Amino acid sequence: MRLAVVLVHYHAAELAGAAIAALRADLAGTGIETEWLLVDNGSDAAERELLVGLGVERLDPGENLGYAGGVNLGAARARADALLLMNPDVLVFPGCVPALLARLQAGAAVAGPRFFWDRGRRLLLPPAEPRRRRDELAAMLAARGERWAARARRRWRRHARRHWRARAPLPSHALSGSLLAVRRDAWERAGPFDPAFRLYFEETDWLLRAARRGLRAEHVPAAEAVHLVGRSAAREPRAPAWFEESARRFRRRHYGAAFTWTLAALDRRLPRRAPAAPAAAPPDGPPRPCWVEVSPNPAGFPAAAERLETWSAGWTLPAEVRERMAGEPLVAQLTDAAGRELARWSLGVA
Repeated sequence: MRLAVVLVHYHAAELAGAAIAALRADLAGTGIETEWLLVDNGSDAAERELLVGLGVERLDPGENLGYAGGVNLGAARARADALLLMNPDVLVFPGCVPALLARLQAGAAVAGPRFFWDRGRRLLLPPAEPRRRRDELAAMLAARGERWAARARRRWRRHARRHWRARAPLPSHALSGSLLAVRRDAWERAGPFDPAFRLYFEETDWLLRAARRGLRAEHVPAAEAVHLVGRSAAREPRAPAWFEESARRFRRRHYGAAFTWTLAALDRRLPRRAPAAPAAAPPDGPPRPCWVEVSPNPAGFPAAAERLETWSAGWTLPAEVRERMAGEPLVAQLTDAAGRELARWSLGVA
């Protein structure tokens, strides 16, 4: 199976270089013929000099097309029968890409890896959130008080743990667009990303379209990667506005105008109440095994999580996550194997 790597970056040349180096190490000795296509949505002179040294084909659209537009440009240039679509803030572990391609060869139309927040593979990142009307409503109500937030966390936790506990490929369209392996024929059947999604929701929209066409998607636990969450969008000041614009567009398309209007009206009219203030970290001695969940959302989801055989009061975030999240408020939750919450507390990240 011939592979085309389509990597889209915006002022992230160093990240792109590290991502390509990890990919090359993963593909070395596999015999997989690879096209390298780097879409340069924005770079300065120093960054362009670094990119030239990577030895890949650089596509310069002359403007920031957004992630969707950049992926479409690279996919249109590619000639391979498998596409690897990715952000620059992803580092694959050995065996990741071959494991994804093996699932494509076994019949999957699209495959995504298991993501970690850190190179030590302690904190599992969550799968993409389920996107149904009731999930959107639950997420909105979670900002209206702890009772609603706790209910939403329970719903989300069942979804996340189904992916975290998987040991074999799991049929799922809840994949992250930060790294997707896609068969060329599936890409052509579902169509390209919608470039109107300038940033965010483009892969969610595409995966829903793929699902409606009967195209099989798989979460592949044997394929592992680190996602340095948020790094690829950090230099784009319009990212927050693009997120809101994309969210509205996604809801109108997949839920209809009436539901979108109703959700927005409820969001405006229902008073917001912060979830219950997290208490101190729990003492030693909860049931085991257990899970620690960490989220930047005050409601506590979506969250990254680490499974522990034994809880220790000295538990702390991996050093690299602390460094990346310095100054960001985080909420932690300790839960048992059945998903019951044992404690919630604030993580001060200095």
